[in-house]
Amino acid sequence: MKTIAYIRPDKYFDAAGEQLQLINSYAMSKNITIDNEFVDQTSQNKRLSQRTHVTEYFQNNEASALLVYDVWVLSTNIEDLTQMFTCLFKNKFNIHFVKQSVVVSSLSSVMLVLGLIDQLRQVMQNEAKKAIGRPKGSKSSSKFDIYINEIIDFIKEKKSVSEMARILEVSRSSLKDYIESRELKLVADGSLLPQVKENPEQEVIDTIACPI
Repeated sequence: MKTIAYIRPDKYFDAAGEQLQLINSYAMSKNITIDNEFVDQTSQNKRLSQRTHVTEYFQNNEASALLVYDVWVLSTNIEDLTQMFTCLFKNKFNIHFVKQSVVVSSLSSVMLVLGLIDQLRQVMQNEAKKAIGRPKGSKSSSKFDIYINEIIDFIKEKKSVSEMARILEVSRSSLKDYIESRELKLVADGSLLPQVKENPEQEVIDTIACPI
């Protein structure tokens, strides 16, 4: 089964580099090898019908594992998100949601899938987007983002920053700042992710909010 990291940056949420850090950390903690990375620069304002390159990509890579940071990455539109889930399941995808630490597929509990959809509904309905969006000090994109996987591999291989800088032909001081600001040493040893919850699926289901 091919494993794809799907990244879609949004100015109100997390930048591509931040998503990739967490996806890499998750993959390492689960001993998952990422085969391809798909960075989707399409605006969140675009409806699924306008994102043909995305739907075609998924259709051409059926029966894959899809690593996604959070539900909003697929879409911030509930209707489109529902269609996205339906089509991914039809094409035999397993979707790993890194933030929730759950995996969903066509065999998953309906309540788990509804719980994920309802999490997005609550964010959008309560205008929580501004409140839970990118925190102060979150990192914007960097010229080093394209090297992030190589840098993580170098760290795992115990290479010094000087060695990395020579190989990548970049400034040592700038590279050192990047590694520290992105906490890549923590990513490399898989410790950036929060502690795994005892029953993450049930926790997602428990977040479902019904009208009072």
